[in-house]
Order: sequence, then C-alpha cells, then structure tokens
Amino acid sequence: MEQLTVVNPVAAAEPTTPAADRFPLAPRPASLAGLTVGLFWNGKNHGDVAITRTREALGKLFEDLRFVEYLGDKGGLTRYASPDLQDRIVAECDVVVGTTADCGSCTSWLVRDMAALERRGVPTVAWVATGFVKDARWSAEVFGCVDLALAEVPEPFTNHDPLAIAQMVDDAIPAVIGALSTTVAGEHQPSVFEDLVLPADPELTFGGADLLECAATMNAAFIAGGFSDGLPLVPPTRSKVDEMVRASGRPADEVVGVFAPGSGIGTVEKIAANTVMAGAPPEAMPVVLAMADCILDPSIGLRTFAMSTGPQAPVVMVSGPIAERIGMNSGVCALGPGSVSWVNASIGRALRLLMMNVGHSYPGISDMDTIGSAMKFSACVAENEAANPWEPFRVTQGYGRHDSTVTVNVPYGVCELFDFESHDPEGLIESFATVTRNVAGSPNPGVWLIKTPADPSAGYPFNGVYHNLIMLCPEHAATFAKAGWSIEDIKQALHARSRLPFHQAMLNKPLPLFKAAHPELSFLLDQPDTPVSLYPSPECFQVFVVGAVAGRSLYFHGGTVSVTKPVR
Repeated sequence: MEQLTVVNPVAAAEPTTPAADRFPLAPRPASLAGLTVGLFWNGKNHGDVAITRTREALGKLFEDLRFVEYLGDKGGLTRYASPDLQDRIVAECDVVVGTTADCGSCTSWLVRDMAALERRGVPTVAWVATGFVKDARWSAEVFGCVDLALAEVPEPFTNHDPLAIAQMVDDAIPAVIGALSTTVAGEHQPSVFEDLVLPADPELTFGGADLLECAATMNAAFIAGGFSDGLPLVPPTRSKVDEMVRASGRPADEVVGVFAPGSGIGTVEKIAANTVMAGAPPEAMPVVLAMADCILDPSIGLRTFAMSTGPQAPVVMVSGPIAERIGMNSGVCALGPGSVSWVNASIGRALRLLMMNVGHSYPGISDMDTIGSAMKFSACVAENEAANPWEPFRVTQGYGRHDSTVTVNVPYGVCELFDFESHDPEGLIESFATVTRNVAGSPNPGVWLIKTPADPSAGYPFNGVYHNLIMLCPEHAATFAKAGWSIEDIKQALHARSRLPFHQAMLNKPLPLFKAAHPELSFLLDQPDTPVSLYPSPECFQVFVVGAVAGRSLYFHGGTVSVTKPVR
C-alpha cells in the first residue's frame, strides 16, 4: 500500500475558533401587547406585501401595538441596514420582524441585520422560505447568533400573488409571536456547517495500491466532503505547496484576509494549496494573490456573489508583462478550452477553489445558485495588448505601462456581440446596444431606478456603479479606432443608446423601491412611456481588448463594481 499526504486546503473559520464572538438572543418580553414592533424590509420582491400582512395579523391579536416600518438604506435590490439605521431601530422598537430570506445573498444580509439587533438587545424574527433555512442557520452561526429566530414559510414570497403571501403569513404568524416572546433555550453547538465536516488537521493522508489510486481516493474524499469543484484535483503535496508559497515571496502563515461568506482565515499557504489543486504553475501565484486582494475589497460584495441565487461568477482580466511571462493566452480561445489556455483556466479555477475552501462558499449550504453557470468553474483571460489600438487596460485604471494588474468583474452572464456586417462605429454601437437593453439579462439594467444614491467611496457593496464588461475582439476594436473613436467614445455612445420606456425598465423591479429611492422622478408613474437610461453613467461600461480574428466580441451583464489590484 502507498500513502499520499497532502496539505489541508480548507481554511479555519473565525466563527469556530475559541476567540469567536458569540452572543445569546436578546431577552424576550412576556407579551407583545403595547409594544412597538419594527417591520424591516430588505427590498426583496413582495417582501412589502408580507410586511403589510404581518402588521394586519399582529394588530388583530394584540392591543395598543405600534408599528414602525423600515427599508434597508444600503444596496439596491438587496438592501441592508447601515449603522445609523440600526441605531434608529434600536432606539424606536421593542421587537423587530424582518423580511425576506428567500434567496442566497439576501438571506445572509437579513440574518446579519437581525443578528446585529439581537446583539443590542432587540428581539427579532426573520421570515425565511423553507429552501433557505439551512442558509439562514449557517449565516446565523457565522454572525455569532446561533439561535436566531426564523419564521418559516413553504415557498419564497417572490413570484407569488398577495393572496398566497397572506396565507403563508397567516399560517406562520404563531411562530412569529412565539419567537418574539419566548427565549429559545437551545443547546445548539455552533459549527460553521451542519452538513459538512471541515478537516482540521494540517495535513491529510490517503491510501491506495499505488500513488495514482491514492490520488483517486483523495479526489473521491474531497467530492464526498464537498471540497471539490467536481473536476479532478491535483494533490496539494507539501513540496508543491511549498514551491507555490516560495513563488509568492511571502510567509506561508501570512494572513491575506478573512474571506466571506464563511469568514475563512486565508493564509498564503491555504491559498497556495488551492492554487496547486487547480493545476496552476507556481509562477501564477502572484496573480492568484492579486485576485484574492480584488475579492477582499469591500466594494465588490463578495458575500453577495458568493451566496447568490444568481449565476454570478468572477471574470478575471490580467493586464501587463506578467501575463506573457507566465504563459497566459490573450488570443484564440482565451477563455478556453484547450492547452493554449491552460494557464488562464488554472488561474480562474484557483479563484473558484479559493472561494469554496477558504471563503466556504459551498453549493446548497452557502452558495444557493438556482441553476449555476459554467463560468463558475473558470473565466480568466489576458489582455491582447498587441491588438489594442488604445492604451493598455492597466493604464486606464491608473497604473503604469510596466506594471501588471488583475481586475475581477462579477457578471451574471455573458452574451455574444456578433457583428460581421458593420464597418463603421455607429453600426457596431447600434448592434451592441440591442444587448445592453436586455432588461431580463440580469438585475443590472435599470437597477439605479431602485437604488438610493450613495457615495461609492464609503466601501459598502452596491454603492457604486455596476460595471458591464465588453471583451472587445481586435477586429471590432480596429473598426472603432480607424474612425478615431476612443474607449470613452464607445462608453458614451453605449450609454446614450441604452434606453427603454420607464415601464419596460421597471418590469422586474419592485415599484415601492422606486418610490422610496427617487421621489423626484414620481412623474414617470404618470408618464410610463418616457424613455429612461438603463445605466446611470457611461462609467457603467468597461472595455477590455482580447481574442483573435473575426468580429465576435462578448458582453458580460454586470453584477458588481470591477476591482483592479496590482500584482506584487
């Protein structure tokens, strides 16, 4: 029998450490009679209907209740409470009912807000759909309030009519009353995952008749444990991980950051182990660490895209000398597949494994993607600088020509920008704009209509613009450049043409959010055919030149702000 010993790639989670910050539920009142009840809505579709029904149901059962309604003041479609709003709620309310936990990321954000209120002495309960109870329990453990109260309904409130929502609320209102007035005396032992057992040993050993069978045993164990992306993994042996750490130029035990959603402690060694498993060469380790820096930036919203029911996936763009030095592909099949893109593919895969095994974003527990996306395996390219008629992308982001940068954009999906016909920029832009006007392509088009304007420099996710990424093929780039167009001209023209009537822009968005966010635009309610811009500014578009011959570019429907970091 042979034995294969590998470095454990799974990071320890802060909530499981002895120093974890855990706290009990706030003391409950004996009765709700005469209290002030806060009704918090995180903006999720039809949550306002559930709030109204909750108010009606409780008002019939208790005398002298006072209700105060709150809407999350940060974010867009998923809204969460700022510290100032939390202060208001604590000062004004005796108990709080929150809604809605019926998608991956909105569940975690709502749990975060309810846990923050419990910590400050306000009893809470959150409306949660059955399919997201595990997600809510997991998030409650992450945020330190393991016994957080939930009022379970069988289905999400989304896509249901008011009568169905009212019935679900009525059926579960006893659970709301019980949760707010009876302290849950549980003996729940906190563990970040209830269905996963995180390996804690620094090294793991697998046996077999030979080393090949040992590797197969390791892969089977990682699939069974949930630590695999579903494809065969390269064993992260001590020698390979040490080589990867050396290539980083940083100590193995250096903490790069604490990664959402599971608050995993991301050391250089843990990131290196996952990079080895992805099959990346050691020379790529500085790029992987720059990717880690990108997703750790608060403005990108890692918690949301790691947990979302949407198919959001990080797209990685490398610009600068390091791309050629480590063998990245910027031409034919740059997004893969094939041997020409093995470095690209392995770098993108390393980011996915990092999100899983360091950030603890695991399908069905903390990654609640409705269908999924092939992009979630790997999506990474290098800039085709030789075919770029303008300044290199890194220069447009404020870096020097001799620098190397990594940019992470997290779109919902991708669509081809096919145009073999147009030989002038006006025709190309008109063709491209048929895609940018796709309201159902993602939550992004028109989302500014339901977002409360906020300063993006505050560091909160969703405060800034959502960047829609255009991977512009060399032929289309040449068409624009020959006519004297700059990248800024492309962005301006796309913005000008990305318009729809107001009623179409609002097709899949909650009307109450529009009324709350933009009362100054209330005239649009009486003039629904008025054309509106789908994006607040030309800066909502980014252009990255990549690819080989033929007029086929790609458009990525934005989901977050792009973040660019230098390769160190």
